[in-house]
Amino acid sequence: MTGVDTLLTSSDPPACITLGQPNDGPFLLLCDHAENRLPHRLGSLGVSASERQRHIAWDIGAAAVVRMMSDRLGAFAILQNYSRLVIDCNRSPAVESSIVTVSEDTEIPGNRQLSFADRERRIAEIFNPYHNRIVAELDRRQAGNIPTVIVAVHSFTPVYRGVGRPWHVGLLYNRDDRLSRPLMTLLNREGGLVVGDNQPYAVSDESDYTIPVHGERRGLPHGEIEIRQDLIGDEAGQIVWAERIARLLALSLDMISP
Repeated sequence: MTGVDTLLTSSDPPACITLGQPNDGPFLLLCDHAENRLPHRLGSLGVSASERQRHIAWDIGAAAVVRMMSDRLGAFAILQNYSRLVIDCNRSPAVESSIVTVSEDTEIPGNRQLSFADRERRIAEIFNPYHNRIVAELDRRQAGNIPTVIVAVHSFTPVYRGVGRPWHVGLLYNRDDRLSRPLMTLLNREGGLVVGDNQPYAVSDESDYTIPVHGERRGLPHGEIEIRQDLIGDEAGQIVWAERIARLLALSLDMISP
């Protein structure tokens, strides 16, 4: 990309998309890994098409669930529009895992030996616009004294490095579990679900960006919902989980402590 001033071209879609209209409803829905798209100027990053369909590139099924949840809740949603192989929008740009050269066991040749300018373009044109849009919406809501609950939706693989993951869904949090605790209670009441408490991951300042920055720093109730990918790999499963999570989120509002 030597001599190229921009990463995205006129034929590339924007860094993020929104669903619905900004409103006074309680929920703001976020999807950090909605797509596996690559900017045209990056080609394939040296990664095969089949590998780019895997979890290393995006959160399979998460965007579809967010779209359905947005419809059911009448909630405004912001979705990141490029693969995390370009830059992970749930990592600080300062950490090594922001732009990976190996994801699980897959080499990402196009991310090797990036210049400072190459990294800065990815931050400026993909990472920053997504998070700036979140900031703008949260600022609007704060100025209007609109009570806000942030819900970030992700998905996880049923097997990781040969080890099965029994959870159907996980509720992730760090210092603040005001949303995760009541939602966990409600999910357990559904029956037949294995619900993870900070499983299969846990939110931390080192491994996450969206929740610590937009939720914790603002003191807003928040949670990260991880749904197992084999449960939302098709439309039928996406409908089931979108309807379930939307219904339980609405019920959780009266259970969230100040």
